[in-house]
Amino acid sequence: MAHHNLESTYLAYLDVLNGRRFDELDRYVCDELVYNDKPLTRQQYADMIAEDARAVPDLRYEAHLLSTNGDLVGCRLWFDCTPTSTFLGLEPTGRAVSFAEHVFYRFEGGRIAHVWSLIDRDAVASQLSR
Repeated sequence: MAHHNLESTYLAYLDVLNGRRFDELDRYVCDELVYNDKPLTRQQYADMIAEDARAVPDLRYEAHLLSTNGDLVGCRLWFDCTPTSTFLGLEPTGRAVSFAEHVFYRFEGGRIAHVWSLIDRDAVASQLSR
């Protein structure tokens, strides 16, 4: 997939997540994928993301750094949000949090097949405990 097309596809995927249009993930995610070495169906992946959206209603995926190379996307996502229920195993306190997720994706046939994600949970925990 060409660099521009992959970047455009990825940004459209983020738009779907931000719009909570999880029924459209079939356009961007393979039927089966691997998330941090764990095999998932697309529905399991969608459910995981939807649970985060329920726990953090103002969760928005903002691409602050984005790079593509061949079939790979690397991105530093940034979040400014306020959890309202348990998120990342942490209880909400009413405080807003800011944190990064560093994530890599491998695309196959124009859709996400592998995800490697590292979320700065320590930053969230620190901000919630203040």
